[in-house]
Amino acid sequence: MNIEKIWLQYRARLKAFLQSKVSNPDDVDDLLQEISIKTFAGLNQLRDHSKVQSWLFQTANRTIIDFYRQNGRERNLHPDDLWYQENDTETHHALERCVEPFIAALPPRTADLLTAIDIQGQSQKAYAESRGMSYSTLKSQVQSGRAALRSIFENCCHLTLDAYGNISDYRSKSDGCDNC
Repeated sequence: MNIEKIWLQYRARLKAFLQSKVSNPDDVDDLLQEISIKTFAGLNQLRDHSKVQSWLFQTANRTIIDFYRQNGRERNLHPDDLWYQENDTETHHALERCVEPFIAALPPRTADLLTAIDIQGQSQKAYAESRGMSYSTLKSQVQSGRAALRSIFENCCHLTLDAYGNISDYRSKSDGCDNC
């Protein structure tokens, strides 16, 4: 396994990942350097070469978490600086009552799929195997189903999203919503 070739292949994607989680460009560069050191030191210990990408991104994720933990001890961070901050539970609880009726409004096959995976917590791989379908096909269907569910939410409510795409607030549309 050629470490330099692997680093060149994944460096840009790792940097983009870091930029999505860390706002300061200097910190991104420092973290990328730290990840490169960890890559050069630990990649030879990886037994399954097909898992290089997941190993690199797990390493990057752990490095980001360590970075925020260390910075949290050194200074007081503003809540907006934390990519893993707690979600607004009040908003989420208010919208939770809509999830099942909205899923039920989807086509039956999509509703069954989202209920099994997102409500009951069945893994996508297990669901695909139990239905005799390919995992990649199922992943596409889950994404399409979630997009359809989001569309139903957006038809009912004006959603306000934070910088990370999480729902931070909502307001019912003026014509109301009969489904929840």
